[in-house]
Amino acid sequence: MAAVAAERELYAPVKAYLEAQGYSVKAEVKGCDVVARRGDEPPVIVELKKRFSLDLVLQGVDRLALSDTVYLAVDGDGAKGGRRDRPDGRAVKKLCRRLGLGLLLVFPARKKGAGVDVVLDPAPYKPRQNKRRIGRLLGEHARRVGDPNVGGVTRVKIMTAYRQEALRCCQILRRDGKTSPKLLRATGHAPNAGRILQDDVYGWFERIERGVYGLSPNGLKALETYAAVLEQGIDR
Repeated sequence: MAAVAAERELYAPVKAYLEAQGYSVKAEVKGCDVVARRGDEPPVIVELKKRFSLDLVLQGVDRLALSDTVYLAVDGDGAKGGRRDRPDGRAVKKLCRRLGLGLLLVFPARKKGAGVDVVLDPAPYKPRQNKRRIGRLLGEHARRVGDPNVGGVTRVKIMTAYRQEALRCCQILRRDGKTSPKLLRATGHAPNAGRILQDDVYGWFERIERGVYGLSPNGLKALETYAAVLEQGIDR
């Protein structure tokens, strides 16, 4: 199906959908694209756009001052793009839920069945905190030494607490030579030395013999690459 050429093409399917539920529907009422009434119930307001956009969201938020039942309606046939960018994608639905907005996909060219799919009905947002994610967030913040990153950067390797500890292992191995995870842990600088050396995520270590590890050429290179970070007090 081809995308609609104009927003007005969305009106007829939305009107028919609401009228089928007993609403009296009128367009362009005091700046609202669609206003529907059913008896003494609060009005249902629908804002129409060819595509999901920030302008549409801002319109919807403004209409919440008039009614708790506000829908954003977009062309379903023109809903292209990646999963994250689709109007019925997880990120868009999460945004609408947080704002208390409903979401409709409209299919003007659909020949059979209703021309409107309800993706989300408006409802008060009741957030549920993810305790596991909160724990990981606070744990990472607590374990990370200093502030080695710059907020807002992209395509740059982030200095995580895990990477910092792996670098501390590299420093100790360069200073003391080959050693065991137990001795690394005993320094107090690498409590997770066993897992870090065994997993060797970055290729910085090499197994010399059972239970004994040394620094690989990549590990030596890493100490040079992250020299500036190490100078900022990573070993404090």
